[in-house]
Order: sequence, then C-alpha cells, then structure tokens
Amino acid sequence: MSITQIKDEIRHNWRKEEVEQLFNKPFNDLLFESASIHRKYFDPNEVQLSTLMSIKTGSCPEDCKYCPQSAHYQTDVEKEALVDTQEIVNAAQAAKDAGASRFCMGAAWRNLNDRNLPQMKEVVSAVKDLGLETCMTLGMAKTEQLSQLKDAGLDYYNHNIDTSEDYYNNIITTRTFQDRLDTLENIQEAGLKTCCGGIVGMGESVDDRASMLMTLANLKQHPQSVPINRLVPSKGTPFEKKEQVDDLDFIRAIAVARIMMPRSYVRLSAGRETMSDTMQALCFFAGANSIFYGEKLLTAPNNEKPDDIKLLTRLGMTTQGHEQEVSCKEKSCASS
Repeated sequence: MSITQIKDEIRHNWRKEEVEQLFNKPFNDLLFESASIHRKYFDPNEVQLSTLMSIKTGSCPEDCKYCPQSAHYQTDVEKEALVDTQEIVNAAQAAKDAGASRFCMGAAWRNLNDRNLPQMKEVVSAVKDLGLETCMTLGMAKTEQLSQLKDAGLDYYNHNIDTSEDYYNNIITTRTFQDRLDTLENIQEAGLKTCCGGIVGMGESVDDRASMLMTLANLKQHPQSVPINRLVPSKGTPFEKKEQVDDLDFIRAIAVARIMMPRSYVRLSAGRETMSDTMQALCFFAGANSIFYGEKLLTAPNNEKPDDIKLLTRLGMTTQGHEQEVSCKEKSCASS
C-alpha cells in the first residue's frame, strides 16, 4: 500500500494483516511513511503539552498488573483521599503557568459514582475557566454522567484499552475488554473527545500491538488523543521485573499509530524518563506530537520540566498554544 493510498483517507476498516505489514516494514520506510502523513495533518515542529494530576490515589479495586495503585498489591504508593477542589485548581494554574495547554485529572476508581459527580463537575468548570483544555480519567462511566461532565466544560475523557483483546486477561481480570469498549462508546455518545491508548512492554507480542491499534483505529471515531505508554515497572506489582521493550520497537508503535490515525494527537506518555533525547526525537519524527509535562504521571516518575524545554529547544520545536514558551526560556535552558 502506497503512502498516497493511506494518507488520503481516514479509515475505520483496517485488517490485521495490513497492520502487521506496517509493523514489519523496514524501519526507515516506516518512519518516512509516518512522517509524511504527520506533515499532512500537523505542524511537525509543534508539540502539545498536557499535565496529569492524581486527584485520588491508591486503593483501586482493579487488579491491573502494571499499576502500583491497585489494592491487590503491596507497593510504596501512599493512599490519598479525593483532593480538595481548590488544590486541584491551584495545580491547574501552575500547569498553565508552566506551559501546559491541557490539564488531565485521574482518580483511582473502578467507576465514577454519582456521589462524586457534583465535585467533578465543579472541578471541571473551575479548570476550564482558567483557559485550559480539560481531561479526566475516572474509570468506567455512564453516558449520562459523561454528558453532565461535558456540560460542565469537560473536553476529553481518558479510558485506555491497554492492550489487545486476546492479551487482555493476562493484564486485568477484574473487568473485561468489552467493559472498556462500552465506556468508549459512552464517551462518544456523550459528545466528548476520546483519549485512549495503551501500554507497550507488558510481554505482549507485535501481533497484540497491531490488534490494539486496530481496535482504536476501527472505532466509529478515532480517539482524538492516543497515549502510547512505555511500561514503567513498579515495585510490588506483578510486572516489576519486566524487561524494557526495545527502543526501536516502541518507535515502530508510534509510527504505526500515526499512520492509522492521521488526525489524532499521538502522545508520548509514561516511560519517557527511560528514553534518551535521541529516542524521543525519533518518536517526534515518527509522528508523536503530544507529551505529558511535569515531574509525575499519577504516581509514576516523569521527565523534569527543564529537561523537556531543553530538548524541545534543541529540536527547534514549539508548543501548541504557547508558541513562545520554548523560545522565551532558551537562555535559561542554555545556561543551566
């Protein structure tokens, strides 16, 4: 299949063998293809910055084998109750001041309960008033709940599928893959933008990665934001000793996601602190155009903000909605 054939249509009918062929392309050919498609739909030198805050930490009833917030495992994560609204708003303002254009809030819940909905609506409205895009990840949610959040000003709802349907039971047993798909359908029915991706490096095969991306690309609407996470092995979880996925294999996943979902933001998410500047640069070239910006992703470590600014400055990249953010800090970056 030629670049022209792929880049001139937004598809929702990918076949498994087509996706596997993409993963098996020579590396240079794959990146040329993904970079060409990326340039059609986005400024290749612009990156969107999001900040993620844990607003309720730990004691999650789910048994996700990668997650230190699961109540099933003994980890170092300190349990915290739902954060006060004003504290969340203060964090959002700090994120905006640091250059983020989207503020994402995550709660370690199996599902959103109606009793928490009033505060969530209050939080969304207050963060939206700051001029930020808003995103929440609160577990499974009903269409009516999501509609209320949208009316309050929510832009995105995150609900990752994590991996392929076939590999899913190796990762999670407390909810089904269909539960994930049902929530994604609820998000789209509510008229919210969807943030949905997965994790690479949990022992899955290339075939599983292909299936995961095919599930996303064959939704009625492509997720507007597609986070691709590199597993962060967490002490106390079943995956604490997982071997790190190969750098080039991870970059391939970024490139294939870009080809299959041309108009979506493809985000470098968890695991960036394990990536060299060169690896991140190749991910940007392959089509990644969003990053989480801040020292922590829920409970996982993330790159330091000055390091991100240094890298973006070296690459000549700007940040979406904050075009001066990199250049205005260039002197301090160069001298630090």
